[in-house]
Parts: sequence; C-alpha cells; structure tokens
Amino acid sequence: MITSPTAPRPERRAVWPDLAFLRAHPAHWIALGCGAGLSPRAPGTLGTLAALPPYALLTHLPTTVYWAVVVAAAMIGVWACGRTGRALGQADHPAMVWDELTAFLIVLPFAPASPWGWLAAFGLFRLFDIWKPFPIGWLERRVTGGGGVMLDDLVAAAYSIAILQGVQRWM
Repeated sequence: MITSPTAPRPERRAVWPDLAFLRAHPAHWIALGCGAGLSPRAPGTLGTLAALPPYALLTHLPTTVYWAVVVAAAMIGVWACGRTGRALGQADHPAMVWDELTAFLIVLPFAPASPWGWLAAFGLFRLFDIWKPFPIGWLERRVTGGGGVMLDDLVAAAYSIAILQGVQRWM
C-alpha cells in the first residue's frame, strides 16, 4: 500500500520482542531472522550476517534453484514482516531482519568469492541500508506493510550489486 507523504501513520510505541514473541507465530520467527533480530544492538547487522550460513548451503544448488529459493524467501518475507510488524505495533520494527537477510542473499552471488569480496559486499549493503540514498528512503517512507519492509532493502541490494559489478569491471 502506498501512502501520502503527509498522511499521519497511526503507530503505537513498539516494544522489543523476546523469545516468547519469537515462538508465538511462525511469521515472527521468520521476520526476526530466526532470532537474529532479538539483539537490541545492531539487529540489522546481525540479520545481514545471518545470511551467510544459508548462502553457504544454497550455493551448492543449481543457479535456478538458488534464485527460486531467494524469490520465495522474499515473498514469504512480505507476509511475515507485515504480520510481525502489526503484532509489534511498528510496521518496520528494527528487530525484523528478514529483509536484510534476504537482500544480502541477493548481493552475495555478485561479490568476488573470497573473504574480501564478501566483506566488501557486506560493507556496501550495510552502507546503503543505513544511509538510504534516493529512492531507498523515499520508498521506506511511502510503501507500507510487509512489501515496504522488504522493498527498501532490495533496492539497497541493487545499489550494492551495481557498485560491486562496476568495480569488478574496472579492475
């Protein structure tokens, strides 16, 4: 759903989720990145790092299967983040890290397959996710629900991929 930039957003003050909340519904477990989002410090960073184990497992699959899993994860994320955001009282609660996890799974295949390549991908993705250059911040403010939660991170992933590919072509 797209909202007007001047429309008030009726959101009550959100609370930080705990293990009981994580276990209360499968959507919560997904949206909170299997628990990575429970950290009160740097949950987005931990959610991004939480993509590394699934990436290590998924890279052994055929490319089409990898991308099918990532697309399915993003679609499931729209539902899970929408439901969890409503339960937490904040549409894009910082504890919801499925968007970072999924978006980083999109970035990693475009990074050089080395620790330095993955570190560069991580740094770029976190930079764009935090900095939110246009249209990331604009989308975050205007697209609501689970789709909005996922969309801004997907654009941050696209920016990260563009930089990674540009540097690789330049070198």
